[in-house]
Amino acid sequence: MTAGDQARAVGDAVLYEGYLLYPYRASAPKNRVRWQWGVLVPPSYASAEIGEHASARVECLVEPREGTILRVKLRFLRARTRLGTTWDEADEHEIDFELPLSGMPVERPFAAGALSGVLTARADPLDGPFGGARLRVEVHNTTSWPSDGVREHALRHSLLAAHLVLSVDTGHFLSMLDPPEWAKPAVDACRQERLWPVLIGDTSRSTVVLASPIILYDDPSIAPESPGELFDGTEIDEILTLRTMALTDEEKREARDTDPRAAAIVDRVDAMPPELLSRLHGAVRSVRPVRPSVTVAGVRVAEGSRVRLRPNLRGTDAQDMFLVGKTATVRVVLSDVDGVTYLAVTLDDDPAADLQHAHGRYRYFSPDEIEPLEVAE
Repeated sequence: MTAGDQARAVGDAVLYEGYLLYPYRASAPKNRVRWQWGVLVPPSYASAEIGEHASARVECLVEPREGTILRVKLRFLRARTRLGTTWDEADEHEIDFELPLSGMPVERPFAAGALSGVLTARADPLDGPFGGARLRVEVHNTTSWPSDGVREHALRHSLLAAHLVLSVDTGHFLSMLDPPEWAKPAVDACRQERLWPVLIGDTSRSTVVLASPIILYDDPSIAPESPGELFDGTEIDEILTLRTMALTDEEKREARDTDPRAAAIVDRVDAMPPELLSRLHGAVRSVRPVRPSVTVAGVRVAEGSRVRLRPNLRGTDAQDMFLVGKTATVRVVLSDVDGVTYLAVTLDDDPAADLQHAHGRYRYFSPDEIEPLEVAE
């Protein structure tokens, strides 16, 4: 998957986050107040007091080269009422801009039906000897609409779930979460307003940035187990799928009648084979393989190494006291999200060790809790 494809996949999840929540019926209270992320209302309705805004702004750091061109893809939904109902569906819109950094600052108007807006961009050189520039991109809803004070009406003249995909043809962006030391003061000086920049791809520098209305880590991705959109990234696919399966036939009928996207969810869940559902259970990404080995007391320990367990008995698992002195085989060397290394092992005297390994069921110890016995070939 290219960085552009990854940005689109994550952007699609952002685009429809909260579009329609379980139980996917218009009558559900949680579906009566919609469109919470990336909403840019017309100026006549905007008010800081009620938390509604007509513009969004993102700033990030870029190390350009001579002649670098910035490409901006503005993506958003536009609400529309389905004939004969009060339920608003949504149409997707994309607007592309090609902006040479040497020609900034720049202001570009855009339109999508009756909606109108302006995108502005500027690049200011950073102080100091390292070069680079602070890039600022803003989106403004300039739609003329005589506000009647009703949010549901204002939303039909708004950019919904608005976000940007920024890319450069040469040069690269720097991480705002983990910048190089020299760039940290410039990162601290950046201001974000209702958009947050995350790198797509390489987490130290990249040619693509997603400016999201939802704060994400660098290099976000869609879970490979997920069979399709559920419109609620704060929930777990398995739970939402099981809940949807448990809806009554009448509840499913109402969900299907609410919105074609809700109907697609119910149909997909009803037709889901058991093996696909089982993929959603027990997926763990808080740890991951990071290196072929780790050095403990000067000895290389890797997959296949035999070790003696010396667990820290002041830890959280009281059963570790029964494992002191037992021998085990290292199956995987892992790292958690904070970069801390762990060893996944199976006990040598466990008759089900091979079965545990086949199912990825391990016991986890830090390198200071094991004593190397032999090195894997």
